[in-house]
Amino acid sequence: MAYAETRHDIGTRADCEQLVRTFYGRALVDPIIGFLFTDVAKLDLEQHVPRITNFWETILLGAHSYGGGAFRPHAELNLKVPLTRGHFDRWLNLWTTTVDELFEGERAELAKSHAIRVAAAFESRLRSFEPEGFELAPGIPGDELPVIQHHRKARA
Repeated sequence: MAYAETRHDIGTRADCEQLVRTFYGRALVDPIIGFLFTDVAKLDLEQHVPRITNFWETILLGAHSYGGGAFRPHAELNLKVPLTRGHFDRWLNLWTTTVDELFEGERAELAKSHAIRVAAAFESRLRSFEPEGFELAPGIPGDELPVIQHHRKARA
């Protein structure tokens, strides 16, 4: 009889980091979006993982470890290689598959639903800019996507 590993919900920073590292391990070699990370953004994974772990720890666990704008780097990437619906769909597919393989529970579901909202918001904002002459000037109101913290309600 095969042993079925029991998945748990995302509950610690270590869980967030495991999710981020597993996701990027797949994304970096993905035939559809891998080049965006390796060739275009030239992502330094060891520098990026703590920052993205902070983002997800803030979203999922209510930590206040993330401070910064998530949109600007994606807008700058979009100037180099236009990001398409297919890129966002692939990112979401890899993310949700990774979440589902590693975790189950309320925060795991939140990780997937928040990723869907972030992808939709980024794609919409990127489409709202005119491609010619588009420049990200510092201090433009709304140049950062706000981080919304979700808190679990205590059960009675």
